[in-house]
Amino acid sequence: MWVLGTEPCRLYVMAPKRKEKYKLPVPLPEGKILDDMDGNQWALGKMIGSGGFGLIYLAFPTNKPNKDARHVIKVEYQENGPLFSELKFYQRAAKREYIQKWTAQRKLDYLGVPLFYGFGLTDFKGRSYRFMVMERLGIDLQKLSDKNGVFKKSTVLQLGIRVLDILEYIHENEYVHGDIKAANLLLGYTNPDRVYLADYGLSYRYCPNGNHKQYQENPRKGHNGTIEFTSLDAHRGVAPSRRSDVEILGYCMLHWLCGKLPWDKILDDPVAVQTAKTNLLDELPESVLTWAPPGTSCRELAQFLMCVHNLAYDEKPDYQKLKKILNPDGVYLGPLEFSTEAYTVHVHPTTCQKENSRRRNIYEYSDLRSEIHSFQQTPSYLDFQPSYWKPYLDCTSRESIRKPRSPQFRYTCPAGRAVSQLSLSEETKAEVYYYGLTIVCLLILVCLALYFL
Repeated sequence: MWVLGTEPCRLYVMAPKRKEKYKLPVPLPEGKILDDMDGNQWALGKMIGSGGFGLIYLAFPTNKPNKDARHVIKVEYQENGPLFSELKFYQRAAKREYIQKWTAQRKLDYLGVPLFYGFGLTDFKGRSYRFMVMERLGIDLQKLSDKNGVFKKSTVLQLGIRVLDILEYIHENEYVHGDIKAANLLLGYTNPDRVYLADYGLSYRYCPNGNHKQYQENPRKGHNGTIEFTSLDAHRGVAPSRRSDVEILGYCMLHWLCGKLPWDKILDDPVAVQTAKTNLLDELPESVLTWAPPGTSCRELAQFLMCVHNLAYDEKPDYQKLKKILNPDGVYLGPLEFSTEAYTVHVHPTTCQKENSRRRNIYEYSDLRSEIHSFQQTPSYLDFQPSYWKPYLDCTSRESIRKPRSPQFRYTCPAGRAVSQLSLSEETKAEVYYYGLTIVCLLILVCLALYFL
């Protein structure tokens, strides 16, 4: 809980008890005045949202009345925990001056971390409430997805790049988000071309004072997070790290582009979901390339997940390289657009679609092989940190933290130089043989028919 001193400038803080079950608070009355710790007063507007533990209201500064609210206030019971965690994140890592300095240094047009304006405590009907004043944001991507279905590929890639900008910032400030998903990504209220990553209630300080947390599996904490997107580390009960965030982002992008994930029908079985995610990553790139819906391609996402899958637990992702994978030509991807093209995700594609998909996959294997070969030949890629160049030299060598993998697409050779090797599954070979034999039989029949005519 928080204990306030008698002087306005003193604040003694204790974390809430984690064992207590979070309760949704009784709503505060509209018009109630809240005093934050900086002495600013805020008038509550109407309630616009609620979650499993807290409520969200429109808010108006009393010294600057404005009919169009530009702020929101998040409230929860003082004994709850998520808002406390979010508050600590903003106080340690996301003050406005920190974000402004980072944006200027990196020459970004903006950084998608919502602005924080204040916090405090208030009482109502004998209960103590904690509150935070935040920048007001617009609609979240989950609502847009529910309305429009899958997103355009250019939009998915643009979102991935923007989220990578956010992750790089919070990772450099010793935190990981831990719960990236469409419901936590919101468009700007005044500028809908911008996207913001919100809700840091599950944020985790993975590297306090520069000391990275150790890898340690804990089955009692397994399968934390949003089951569709959570990382393999979370499934194993391992504390989240930077690789967890970028892995979650990869699953999100795959879902936004394809409209579904391979484990959508088994979400009530966390162990089965964990197995499905392990298989997807072990069988890259084929597992992702064949998942693409008709009329589009997942090659960038396959390459993205291949790069992410080879990160060590305490390894820093190469954010620039990941962004280059999503936008290899460095072209302007255009504004965020959420009206989708009229194509349907087929759960059971026809034989013709299967054949076209196989051909496309073979071409994409070849393209990926050429790209990886170019990584070796292009001097600029040698400037990357050694830890990020290593996965392309040997995808199977990894410390004991990651078990040896046997992907179908490898980059190793006896000479130690990075090359790609394509191996088709036995099922694919059998089907190729079958189709070839069928074509030969048809040609023989055509020749016989022409001969007798």
